[in-house]
Amino acid sequence: MDIKVLGPGCPKCHTLEKNTREAVKELGLDADVSKVTDVNEIAGYGVFITPGLVVDGEVKLAGKVASKSEIKKILSK
Repeated sequence: MDIKVLGPGCPKCHTLEKNTREAVKELGLDADVSKVTDVNEIAGYGVFITPGLVVDGEVKLAGKVASKSEIKKILSK
């Protein structure tokens, strides 16, 4: 599973990244979690309000900091 957290580095982006990493660990997923900070790359996903969450190339979340439980639901689908 390839997971990307989209955001320029704001506190909300850091929180989403932290929650995502914790959710992946708690679910025991084999996933690569990376942070995308390049504005052009973020826009390439069609995300214009950060933070965003992309799972296997599909935007699952934009403009919201999801809780760990919300992220677990997204990753379990």
